[in-house]
Parts: sequence; structure tokens; C-alpha cells
Amino acid sequence: MRVSKHLDGEGVMRKSNFVLRLQPSLVNEARQLAQAEGVALNQLINVALAEEVSALRTEEYFAERAARANIPKALDILKRAGVGNPPMRGDKVKRGRRRAWRSVRSDSSQNTAREGPVS
Repeated sequence: MRVSKHLDGEGVMRKSNFVLRLQPSLVNEARQLAQAEGVALNQLINVALAEEVSALRTEEYFAERAARANIPKALDILKRAGVGNPPMRGDKVKRGRRRAWRSVRSDSSQNTAREGPVS
């Protein structure tokens, strides 16, 4: 990797060159997508990598937060939600389509799990 530029303390954006070996089919797909989006291939790859790094860091952040969670305390807080605060004039409950939930029994564990809405 030949480093030519980086972000310095003065906020000036610098760049690095990095040789990346990709499958030809992936490069072709990326080129087509970049052209369709009207951006340079380099820009498309930069954005895609930035999005993936962000997603991975976000996943790590929430995993760390979950490890510190105090579930009983959180449930106590939720139990108090709305207590002592009757509905105010103008408050309405939006009546929408009811979601149908179904239980699925796992043959191996015999535990009941809930799945998402069934259309």
C-alpha cells in the first residue's frame, strides 16, 4: 500500500492508494452499478466500504450496550410508562390493520418462539 494522503489535524482530506484484488465478475457488477448511479467506481467502492464499516461498528456498539443492560430495571421503567398520565383531550389510538402473530414450535427444543407479522 502506498500512502499518499490522510486526514490531518487541520481537517484537510488526504487519500491513500490500496491495491485490491477482486473477482472480475464483481468488478464488472460494480462498474455497471457505478455507471448507473453516475459515480466513479472508486467513489462507489469508498461508499460501500464506509457503509459496511459503519454497520459493523454499530453492531459492536449495540452488543456492548446490551451486555451492560439491566433487564429487570428496564422492565420496571416500562411498567411505569403512562402511570398517572391519563389520556389528554385529542389523544387518539390509530386503528390500523391488526397484525397476526403465529407461534412456531421447534421440534428440537420444544420452545415456543414468536415470528414477525404474517401477511
